Amino acid sequence: MCGIVGLYLKNPVLESQLGKLFEPMLLSMTDRGPDSAGFAIYGDEVADGWIKLTLQATTEDQDWKTLMGELEGRLGCSLEWFQNATAVVLKIKTEEALVRNALAELAPTVRIMSAGQSIEILKGMGLPKEISERFNLKGMKGSHIIGHTRMATESAVTMEGSHPFSTGADLCLVHNGSLSNHFRLRQELKREGIVFQTENDTEVAAGYLAWRLQQGDSLKQALDNSLENLDGFFTFAIGTRNGFAVIRDPIACKPAILAETDDYVAMASEYQALSSLPGIENAKVWEPAPSTMYIWERQSA
Repeated sequence: MCGIVGLYLKNPVLESQLGKLFEPMLLSMTDRGPDSAGFAIYGDEVADGWIKLTLQATTEDQDWKTLMGELEGRLGCSLEWFQNATAVVLKIKTEEALVRNALAELAPTVRIMSAGQSIEILKGMGLPKEISERFNLKGMKGSHIIGHTRMATESAVTMEGSHPFSTGADLCLVHNGSLSNHFRLRQELKREGIVFQTENDTEVAAGYLAWRLQQGDSLKQALDNSLENLDGFFTFAIGTRNGFAVIRDPIACKPAILAETDDYVAMASEYQALSSLPGIENAKVWEPAPSTMYIWERQSA
């Protein structure tokens, strides 16, 4: 059992309050996931030609300042960075592959949580309240956010096994449910070149979507294919650069609820996560149908 929550702001005036609005939603899912928690927030975009990465330390003594200096010297390009607890958000003017290769050589224990122009993924072990306070969720700004609280079932409680999982540039996935064919699918995806860091079944779903997108699928096509190829019970929330999507398996036994007003769209595993939102008493509230993708996106700039 896990908890998933998401908030997409239709009203830009609220973007300065995104973290403040979202924090109670995440904390309300503590009973559904006390082992670890995380969120993916979108905003503070970098310009074309730049790439934005979220890096996470796996050791307590990570020297970020030295690493950033070494990285700048190795790649010979402009970069900016700031530290947020155990994570660093890096903005760099070069190709993503070059950054990944350099980091693999310079700091093999550092994990790349996300890459794109907008996304930041912050996650870790502990209660949702601890994760929220660690990364100052309440003070964060942005256009939309999805989050997850985990109660581990089929794999170990680790930072890497926490959600969200990156599925590509500015794409991520959170999941409530379980996949019955994740072992076989993992082996097939490994043969296609997909790399896994955990035994988590959600990482297999993320890897599957990443592979389908590499094959040329649109997000909708990739999710439609997931209904055919992922066996099990699941509710997915998917973050994109411009919005987010929600989809449930054909049986839809894992809970989910959606709410929409003129100011926002919100989703959660339980209604209590939505009760703190302004104007929720006047929102359109409904349960998403099985095998149906719901997506909200703003136009790209």
